[in-house]
Amino acid sequence: MHVQPYLFFEGRCEEALEFYHAAAGAEVKELVRYKENPDGGCKPGTEDKVMHCGFTIGNTEIWASDGMCAGETKFHGFSLALTVPTEAEAERLFAALSEGGQVQMPLAKTFFSPLFGMAHDRFGILWMVLVEK
Repeated sequence: MHVQPYLFFEGRCEEALEFYHAAAGAEVKELVRYKENPDGGCKPGTEDKVMHCGFTIGNTEIWASDGMCAGETKFHGFSLALTVPTEAEAERLFAALSEGGQVQMPLAKTFFSPLFGMAHDRFGILWMVLVEK
C-alpha cells in the first residue's frame, strides 16, 4: 500500500510547478493536459490546463492537477514536511517557499530540531521545514 499526496491547484498547476522547481528543485516526471484525454469531455477553456502530473521534490513524488479550474485553492488540514540535512538548506528553502506566502512560525531552534519553521506558500500549502536532528 502507498499513500500519495495529490494537490489540486484549481487552474494554477503549471504556475505551481514552475514555483516549486525554482524554490525546491521540483522535477516534473509526467504531465497530461485535458486536451490529451482520449475520452474527451473537457470543458471549454481548460484544454491546456493540467489534468494530471507527477513531480518529485527530493525523494518524494507528489501528484497534482488543475482540478475543476475553479480559481481558488483550499488547502486546509494538512501540511507538507520538508526535512533537510543542514541549517543553510533549511534557511534557503524556507525563504524560497514562503516568498509571496505567509510565515506562520519563523525558523527557530526547537527541542526536536536545530531549525524548524512553518509557512504557507503563495498557493496556500502549509510547509513545515526542519533540519534533521
